[in-house]
Amino acid sequence: MTGAAAGGLHPFVAVAFVEPAPVGERFGKRHWPLHVTLLRFDMAPEAAREAVSGALGVFEPPHVTVGHDADFGYRGRVRVSLVEPDTALQSLHDRIRVAVADAGGRVHSPQHTGHGFRPHITVQGDRRVARGDRLVLGTVSLVDMAPHGDSDWRLPVAEWAARSGQETAG
Repeated sequence: MTGAAAGGLHPFVAVAFVEPAPVGERFGKRHWPLHVTLLRFDMAPEAAREAVSGALGVFEPPHVTVGHDADFGYRGRVRVSLVEPDTALQSLHDRIRVAVADAGGRVHSPQHTGHGFRPHITVQGDRRVARGDRLVLGTVSLVDMAPHGDSDWRLPVAEWAARSGQETAG
């Protein structure tokens, strides 16, 4: 299976990791570090980096609270911990969504963006967050969903730190 989407675009996701995921260190598609997905989209690689970087600029780290569990996905087979509504987190999502759309990217599941955005952290086996946990989301990462065309792997390719707007690239 190739990593190219329709029209030569490439699959990416912008996330705020809760567990470490250094730029340049790949992980398996079933072994994600805990994270909050901000936006999944298809775009040319350099355009994706530019769009996310431009959207973030200088940002304050969202301070979020973990809410109750829910079941997402087909027939509710994916257990998640919802993140309580947060203005700063919603703003990051909206800024990235608009920048990607304005640059010609294709947003996955548009019904789950904007007002439909439901931030959550997927339970990963024994790894999970607990209701009431307070988290500071100090970085946003751009993850390649099919590095070198291999959709079995994920690769953080850039990271932006809150308040600095500085990018770390792999």
